[in-house]
Amino acid sequence: MSPRSARHTILSEIAPFEKNDHELRIVIETPKGSRNKYSYDPDCDCMELSAVLPEGMSFPYDFGFIPSTLGDDGDPLDVLILMDAPVVPGCIVRARLLGAIQAKQKEKGGKWTRNNRLLAVATHAQTHQALKDLSDLRPHLLEEIKEFFVDYNKLRNRKFTADGDAGPRKARTLVEAGIKAFARKKRKKH
Repeated sequence: MSPRSARHTILSEIAPFEKNDHELRIVIETPKGSRNKYSYDPDCDCMELSAVLPEGMSFPYDFGFIPSTLGDDGDPLDVLILMDAPVVPGCIVRARLLGAIQAKQKEKGGKWTRNNRLLAVATHAQTHQALKDLSDLRPHLLEEIKEFFVDYNKLRNRKFTADGDAGPRKARTLVEAGIKAFARKKRKKH
């Protein structure tokens, strides 16, 4: 048994769904209101400071990933999660999907890669508990979130383009595809 597995399951490999199969587990990397962007490093099973946003710019909601998933960009699926107050990086939050911003991004001089942004609401949220779909969001919020990701990627010398929105059913399909991609990659390693 390797030392890592003897200690515990690393965050990026925990089950993506709770037992009821309706609630996702989301690992928070960057809390709402933070200028610091944290990224999870599975090699050390820890959060690492990966960027600092300029004065006046911060994450609009908690940002994290769905464990045991893999997106086209080679990372776990990204999620922006609506809840009442920010939580600490590394916290696991149970949530339900509202939908997805279908998007692509590219590094300077690189090719376009699909990099969707899932949107979810925390199971324990009080303020957002009535939200079930992207259409339930307040007017203009979805556009503000898209603009945040455009600006955020611009700071990192990348282009980000939203090319569609999807409801909770399509978002669930994206998660299931991410779970399958993660399982395929894991099988190849062994």
